[in-house]
Amino acid sequence: MKKSASKLIQYVLFPAIGIFIIYQLYKDQNAAEIGKILRNDVDYKWIVFSILIGLISHLSRAMRWQMLIEPIEKKPGLINTFCAVMTGYMANLVFPRMGEVSRCGVLSKYEKLSFTRVVGTVVAERLTDLFMLVLIMITVLALQFDFLGGFLLKTLKLESVGEIFHSALFYGLIALVIVSIFLVKRYAKQYRALMFLKNLMSKFTEGVSSIRKIKNKPLFIFHTIFIWTMYFLMIYVCFFSMPATSSLGINVGITILLTGSLGMVAPVQGGIGAWHFMVIATLKLYGIPNDDGGIFALVVHAAQNLMIIGAGLIAFGALPVINRPKNEETVLATHK
Repeated sequence: MKKSASKLIQYVLFPAIGIFIIYQLYKDQNAAEIGKILRNDVDYKWIVFSILIGLISHLSRAMRWQMLIEPIEKKPGLINTFCAVMTGYMANLVFPRMGEVSRCGVLSKYEKLSFTRVVGTVVAERLTDLFMLVLIMITVLALQFDFLGGFLLKTLKLESVGEIFHSALFYGLIALVIVSIFLVKRYAKQYRALMFLKNLMSKFTEGVSSIRKIKNKPLFIFHTIFIWTMYFLMIYVCFFSMPATSSLGINVGITILLTGSLGMVAPVQGGIGAWHFMVIATLKLYGIPNDDGGIFALVVHAAQNLMIIGAGLIAFGALPVINRPKNEETVLATHK
């Protein structure tokens, strides 16, 4: 019963919320006007350029993942690793948060690797990306503190940043984290749910250890910076696709990278609704009207997801062919 309720929430409720957000964001816009702008005012060569940048970033992610797996397992092939990454992204569009498990399963199957160890490397990968996201957040606040800081303080109804560290909520959250860690360690064996959390913590530890064992750490750092630079460029080059956003600068691109990434954290397929809301709200801060911001978000999100679906389907279909046993290939050649 609980499992059915969980699936209902994950596959019905959350997507419905995302669709509802989309409806609220675009309900006041004229569909005919949107269609006219999409046909006449969007320069799609920049969108195609953005898609190519996205594919390059995913290839770099596959190469970085290889580096994490190599110290604890054999090094997987690049083609299989890239195809696993793309099928994982495609799975995320159907089943939220299942993409990471899916790509681990795909790579484990075709490369004959330990599934548990591969999952540990994905944890390490996500920790690295989380670190990068924090760095981007610090960079955005440092470069635009007067602008964004004032907006955040006004939104949170605070007079200064110091008030955050003197609030009861801040210390309450710290206490909650400490108590949660204690309970997990103390009572994990008695309760299945806590045991699951303890195992999850173990995987985090295993993931961190795989980072320490990387053979070429400078190259790993390069790929990490390169991936996030490509993510930034995926957004930035799209500014030039519309007259309303063509004058926006690098600082706006970095800010949207941050807010859009936060929107993707929402447990809905492909960040639908949440990503649009964050991007439109950010563009509005920089003087872009709701209508133009909405079209920008619609085009960029649709283009990237179409790329994931296309590349994911190709990867899913190619994997069995690429990994066909050699004796089967010999039989087929003989029959020809």
